[in-house]
Amino acid sequence: MNFDIAAQRVPTLFSSTYLEARRKFMEVAPASRSYKCSATGPCGEDLFTDVTYFGPANAKQLLILVSATHGVEGYCGSAAQLLFLEAKLHEALPPSTAVLIIHALNCYGFAWDRRVTAEGVDLNRNFVDFAEPLPQNPGYEELAEHFVPADVSDETVRCAEAALAAYQKTHGELAFRIALSSGQYTRPGGMFYGGAGPTEARRTLEQIVADFDVATREHVLILDYHTGLGPYGYGELQCELSSGPEGYERAANIFGASVTSPVLGTSSAVSIPGTQDAFWQRVLGARHTYVGPEFGTYGTSRLVQRKDLWLFQHRPDAIDAELGREIRQAVKLYYYPQASDWKEMVIWRSHQVHRQALAGLAPAQ
Repeated sequence: MNFDIAAQRVPTLFSSTYLEARRKFMEVAPASRSYKCSATGPCGEDLFTDVTYFGPANAKQLLILVSATHGVEGYCGSAAQLLFLEAKLHEALPPSTAVLIIHALNCYGFAWDRRVTAEGVDLNRNFVDFAEPLPQNPGYEELAEHFVPADVSDETVRCAEAALAAYQKTHGELAFRIALSSGQYTRPGGMFYGGAGPTEARRTLEQIVADFDVATREHVLILDYHTGLGPYGYGELQCELSSGPEGYERAANIFGASVTSPVLGTSSAVSIPGTQDAFWQRVLGARHTYVGPEFGTYGTSRLVQRKDLWLFQHRPDAIDAELGREIRQAVKLYYYPQASDWKEMVIWRSHQVHRQALAGLAPAQ
C-alpha cells in the first residue's frame, strides 16, 4: 500500500468504541475463532477476543499481531491490525510464513476504557509463574497509599504528589519508576497489580497458542501494540526483560537500531516481571522475537490511572454516573489521542514495522 493512500485511510482505521473496532475487524477478517469473555461491556454487551489466521497451517515462520493487552490501548493496536489487512500484506506471504492476528486480547479493558482486566489486573504483569515466590516491590509498599489514595480531592492529591516527589528526590528517578511501574502482587486494586493467579485474558492467550499450534513453529515474531510511554506519536520498539540481550539482538537484526531494551537501559520502560514476553519466552525460548511498539502520548499517565483505580475500588456506585464517565473518558483520551497527527504517526510507523517484520521472517535468498 502506498503511504499516501494509507494516510487517506487513517480516519476509517481508528474506532470510537470497542464494538466499532470489533465490527471493522470482523468485516475485513472474519474470525477463525472467537473467545468469549465472562465479563460484559458498559451496556451489558458480550465481549470477545477474536483471532484470525492466514497462511499454511504448518508454516514454519509465524507473525503474531496482538492488540489491547492493555485494553484501552487497543484503539491503536486495532487500527494497526486493520492497516496490515487493508495493505493486503497477508495476501503475499511466502509458503513458509503465516500470520496470526489476535484482536482485543483484553477485551474487557478495551470496552471499558481501562488498562486492566476484569479482575483489576495489569495483564502485562500477570505472566509470572504463580507457583514460585512472587516478585517483591518494597518501594511500592512504601508509597501505596499515595499512588491510589482513598479520595481524589485536590488536597489529597496535592499531599500524595508531595510524598511521591519526596521519595523521588531521596531515592532517585530510576528507583521511583521501579516502585511505580515494575509491578506489585500485594495490593489488589493498586497500580500495576500483577494478580494472585492467571487472569482470564492470560488463559485465553494460552488457549490461542494451543489451538493454533504456535509452540511447534521454528520462528515466531510477536508485535504487541501499546500506547502511553515516550514522545508523542513516536513508535518505540521495546524489547522486554525476559528475552534479555539475546532477544534484543534478534529484534535489532530485524528492525534496526530503533529497538530498545530495559536490560540495556535504552527503553522508556523499566525492567518488568510477568510481561507477555515472559510467556513467549517460556513457550518458545530463542525461537521467538518479541517487540512491543509503544506509541507515546502526553507524558506521565499517573494521575489518570490513579483516578480510574480509585473509581472502581472506592466509588463503584459512580462508574456510570457523570463522575465515572468523566474519569473513563480522561483515561481513553490519554491512551488514545484523538488528533489526526498522532493517528497518522501511528499508521506510518506501523506500516514500516509490518514490512520489516515480514522481511525478517522471509527465507534467505
